Amino acid sequence: MLEDALIFSLAIIPGLLICWYIYRMDKYEKESRLQLAITFALGMAVTYPVLKIETWASYSGWGETDSLGATLFSSFIVVALTEELVKYLALMAYPYSRPFFNEPMDGIVYAVMIAMGFATLENVLYAGQFGFQTTLLRAFTAVPAHACFAIIMGYFIGSSKFAFSRAAKRQLIGLGLAVPVMVHGVYDFFILQEYYEELMILALLLLGASIYIATRLIKEQQENSPFKGEGE
Repeated sequence: MLEDALIFSLAIIPGLLICWYIYRMDKYEKESRLQLAITFALGMAVTYPVLKIETWASYSGWGETDSLGATLFSSFIVVALTEELVKYLALMAYPYSRPFFNEPMDGIVYAVMIAMGFATLENVLYAGQFGFQTTLLRAFTAVPAHACFAIIMGYFIGSSKFAFSRAAKRQLIGLGLAVPVMVHGVYDFFILQEYYEELMILALLLLGASIYIATRLIKEQQENSPFKGEGE
């Protein structure tokens, strides 16, 4: 019982800590905690269809990694596109069009809430299936990776809401899906490929680079806030 409680705590704490960090980074016009909770729950809700699709792909042979082509397809389509598209649709369907989405930083905030809802429920399910070691590993890899992909997505989507032209808006919305899918796909490819163990090191390097870029994107959107200075 104690071990189960420890594993469960380890599964949920990383995502909650990242949510708290992003909430703190939203300096100038903090979002309603109710809306943050709703979008976190929305991220949890969209986890189920994603896992169903990935399970179906695995059983039907689409998730194989026994060749270069199969690994690329599994990494970029089965996993990266499926997961990022669902999170993207959740972001666009609910918070993006609401009045409380009123500054560029909100794209990052709500994208991360959705992603952490997704990653947290996914973590709990993985914890029940694979145990402590997998849960501990994911706390330092998969969960922060999902956060980085979300920050990249949220940066473009938040910028698109306040773009000055329709062309720029469409371009930023497109980049909001395309860039996280590509980064996620490359990250998963390094992990899933079975040819060179050394390539898994590149996944860690990519994660480190993504964390660095994500922090820069957060700072940029903080600077872009129209509310900057009001509370200072």
